[in-house]
Amino acid sequence: MGKEEKIEVEGVIVEPLPGAKFKVELKGDSWEGKEITAHLSGKMQMNYIRILPGDKVTIKLSIYDPSKGIITYRHKN
Repeated sequence: MGKEEKIEVEGVIVEPLPGAKFKVELKGDSWEGKEITAHLSGKMQMNYIRILPGDKVTIKLSIYDPSKGIITYRHKN
């Protein structure tokens, strides 16, 4: 069995949490207004990409547990 499919969604960082985790408010058609917990991807941690509240990010959600995600990209402005 291969890797599971991921759902890509955009969101805005609401609050930083300990351990490189963040509360994120999702934006999109069916995801509007939902808050989830997300952590940084390994590449973002390796390259010291900093994320602050208010930043727009792209998140990958698991199809099995859509309440948790991985932050894969921080949009510019």
